[in-house]
Amino acid sequence: MPTTTDDAPEAPAHGSPVLAGVVVALVGFSSSFAVVLAGLVAVGASPTQAASGLLTLCVTQALGMLWLSLRHRIPLTLAWSTPGAALLATTGGAVGGWPAAVGAFVATGALVLLTAAWPRLGDLVARVPPALARAMLAGVLLPLCLAPVTALATDPWAVAPVVVVWLVLLRAARRWAAPAALGAALVVAVVDVTAGDGARLAAGDLLPRLDLTAPTWTLPALVGLALPLYVVTMASQNLPGVAVMSAEGYAVPWRESMAVTGVATVVGAPAGAHTVNLAAITAALAAGPEAGPDRERRWVAAVTAAVAYLALAVASAALASLVAASSSAVVPAAAGLALLGTFAASASDALGASEEREAAAVTFLVAASGVVVLGVGAAFWALLAGLGVRAALRAGPRAVTTPRR
Repeated sequence: MPTTTDDAPEAPAHGSPVLAGVVVALVGFSSSFAVVLAGLVAVGASPTQAASGLLTLCVTQALGMLWLSLRHRIPLTLAWSTPGAALLATTGGAVGGWPAAVGAFVATGALVLLTAAWPRLGDLVARVPPALARAMLAGVLLPLCLAPVTALATDPWAVAPVVVVWLVLLRAARRWAAPAALGAALVVAVVDVTAGDGARLAAGDLLPRLDLTAPTWTLPALVGLALPLYVVTMASQNLPGVAVMSAEGYAVPWRESMAVTGVATVVGAPAGAHTVNLAAITAALAAGPEAGPDRERRWVAAVTAAVAYLALAVASAALASLVAASSSAVVPAAAGLALLGTFAASASDALGASEEREAAAVTFLVAASGVVVLGVGAAFWALLAGLGVRAALRAGPRAVTTPRR
């Protein structure tokens, strides 16, 4: 399965479930909220609508975590789909604008609900060759991971300190590298806004509020946004999330989890939330020894993470407004640094299997190209092209290679 993006930190062998839950929320939020904002804006959201989406994601995943963890007494954590947000950021505006994008989010949630009712749909997604799924994710991430390079060239004095912070923390405390880089980027953004280079912030912009949009449905948005968003979320979050929990000795209530996340996605979509799903890497932090030696009490970590996300929801509008007001490209650069590890792992895994290399390379290149054909974005065409090349190479008798003497 594709590498996930909610980074897992190092932690002591035995810790506190409360502390583990706080860390889950802080790392999950700070390492990728800028990607979420960028993705929503890219598909047509205004800064206010993007802020509403971030707020709604925090609240809906927190409520879902509370329901699942309290009901089943297991440390089951939820997250937003960072790969899905990256997909939105590189896909660009949908045919039909922001309402059509909201309609695609609703359709994605409906597909997750269908997965709960008909588990074979999840099995069908799991049959997508892992190399192609990873190649599609790597191609989607490439433009975002190039942001630090271009920003460093155009604005070195602002971006260089962020890169240095990221590099130092990457060596000293890997879990905090992305959050620290984003923290440094926010400091630069504050200086940019207060110095008068960015837009002025109004007091009302700092207060959380919902901005509702009635969804509409267009075929290009359903095919180019909803379908790839569903595949990426299932392949890079939900299926690995189950595997992580299983490795820690916990059985995920699959159908109920899909029902909860599907409902959260459908309900949150009009407020701008793109997808809620199972957490994967940070799930290990809440379910492992970092959450305490008593396995029967680790569910407290999930409850604490949910409460922490509700607190972060209050601050989400101020952070979103700050990112929107800054004229510097330093925050997108920090977001690109946060995604670099996922890109490297996805690209390496995609091209590592020699029998899938050509099909994976085609998938990667088409996804990275950003082409839009018939109003449908590159991610869909990338997967289609990769599957086509794979089928063509596997059709008919295989060539026999003569050993060299």
